[in-house]
Amino acid sequence: MSSEQTGAPAPQGDYRPALLHDGVVYTAGMTPRRDGELVLRGVVGDTVSAGQAFDAAGIAAGNALAAARSVLPDGATDVRCLRMTVYIACAPSFHELSAVADGASAALRAELGGSGVPVRAAIGVQTLPSGAPVEVDLIAAVVEVRLSASPSVRSHTPLPACRG
Repeated sequence: MSSEQTGAPAPQGDYRPALLHDGVVYTAGMTPRRDGELVLRGVVGDTVSAGQAFDAAGIAAGNALAAARSVLPDGATDVRCLRMTVYIACAPSFHELSAVADGASAALRAELGGSGVPVRAAIGVQTLPSGAPVEVDLIAAVVEVRLSASPSVRSHTPLPACRG
């Protein structure tokens, strides 16, 4: 996943891969690319299997996480994913959208642990950029290190706290 990446994937158009605003990171939609190349093209339920799409969703989520991490400010240790949207280019008869989106959730869980899995929406669409079968975007909170009275004790606190 993103552990092999050092930063955000290169944009495929005129946009930012991620934007930080008031302690919240918003990513652009990320497709399953490695080294700038789309690893899979097609329509889920037609030319792409649910299993292939599951794997592709994991790659796309890794790219989104790398983009989010690329805009972390000084003093931040990581991000806490709050919301994820998984877009799936699928045939009209394909209804296993959640199973495909589970690939993105599994990738985040593997990288960030159980608390790294955000709330999620899985949305079926007719087509995605460059013929990608999936696209993932994230909204995440910056996690910063706060030093206590003792410099050897640190706590991780998401910023800002959301109340609803």
